[in-house]
Amino acid sequence: MLVLTRKSRESVVIGQPGEMLIALEITILEIEGGRVRLGFEADHKLPIHRREVWDRICHGHGNGSGNGNGDGDGNGRGNGDGIVGAQPLAAALARLEGRRQIGG
Repeated sequence: MLVLTRKSRESVVIGQPGEMLIALEITILEIEGGRVRLGFEADHKLPIHRREVWDRICHGHGNGSGNGNGDGDGNGRGNGDGIVGAQPLAAALARLEGRRQIGG
């Protein structure tokens, strides 16, 4: 297991350097209390699920129609609850920044 330390707004990328293609980018969007909000940006064909949802799908207790929160269109992209969805990661970061400016 690779263990990394990242601060808010820092990312980790997964891909093949020789191909110069990033398969998955994970960005720390927010750290609050004991919770970390992550943003995932990947090709829409790459399924992204929480581990417990993945386990249910793999054990035949789901049909893969979860959106990363267990309820959605199967693309693992969230549903507006702060998990990055079909919108680009930059838009999610901008939305989060606007919420900080309004809410303090």
